[in-house]
Amino acid sequence: MDFLFAQGCSIISNKLSLVCVILAACLASSLITAAEPGWIPPRTASGAPDLQGLWSNVSQTPLERPLALGTQSTYTADEAAKLEAQVTLLDSLRALPSDPDREAPPVGDIQELASDLNFIPVLGSRIAEFFGEYRTSLIIDPPDGRLPLRENSMDIYDEWRAAGFGDFDGPEIRPVSERCMVTGAPIPHMIRLQGDNIQIVQNDDYVMILNEYGYERRIVRLNSQHPANAFNKWMGDSIGHFEDYTLVIHTQSFRPEQSMAWGDLYPYLKSSEQLEVTERFSVISEGALKYSYVASDPKIYTAPFTVEIPLERMPEGQHFYEFACHEGNYSMRNIMSGARRQDLDRQQ
Repeated sequence: MDFLFAQGCSIISNKLSLVCVILAACLASSLITAAEPGWIPPRTASGAPDLQGLWSNVSQTPLERPLALGTQSTYTADEAAKLEAQVTLLDSLRALPSDPDREAPPVGDIQELASDLNFIPVLGSRIAEFFGEYRTSLIIDPPDGRLPLRENSMDIYDEWRAAGFGDFDGPEIRPVSERCMVTGAPIPHMIRLQGDNIQIVQNDDYVMILNEYGYERRIVRLNSQHPANAFNKWMGDSIGHFEDYTLVIHTQSFRPEQSMAWGDLYPYLKSSEQLEVTERFSVISEGALKYSYVASDPKIYTAPFTVEIPLERMPEGQHFYEFACHEGNYSMRNIMSGARRQDLDRQQ
């Protein structure tokens, strides 16, 4: 979201004069997370809480709290409305025609995915709300709302660089999303990316969680155990059980290459093979789930950290479309070819 705001600032500076009544949208409601009095959550035929459906977390609340806010964990309703108005404004400006007289980007400027991001359907203007509290960050512990990163911690990419490997020496050191292996954090919905929608399907033995962005499918074995000889794999090994109306999932045995310390396009979530995550999906109303997780990784963080994310049911009639990642088909070859060309040029 910080990247989106950075892109939006240049748009706003050029087109602010075209805006007049957009700010009236600032009163749009925040994510619905209040429990409904007297409401009885549905259960499956076997008696388990029914979490099935399409769920969305489209909000502007960042994973980490802005440093300037310190330990301020919530906004007032007025503060939340103003922030929502800013993103609503940005969302409207994205759809306006580009200035045909604009100057070319500076020489050597990296545009990254600016054009792609302009076509994301909804930025998510609303502030994450939990029972009347407008959250300043999705991290609720530590109290400063920041990742408790261990000083001088090194993930696998840091270790490779320390060993002398460069960022373009081979495909292994490139981000796994660039290789179309997986597209985000070790568990896809741990942070916000371009898509924030998931689908939950369950039966008596398994829960399947499909992430729209990347189309990753995570199979959670119910009432099971982690294998004693488990090997590290993408998105780890997940087992789960129900506690009243809450699905509890524990995941371990992650591949260290899923660390998101590389690059600055999205908020990073550094990790190693020691990462463990305990998630909770709690039914709180017909249209809302409370999703939270506690993550620990002693190699990277000084203490566990806790995140709460509101999920609301997607409107009836909406559904997923296939997410196809093709960067691994051609971009990787082009990146490596370009790097080898530069190597040759330096040798001449």
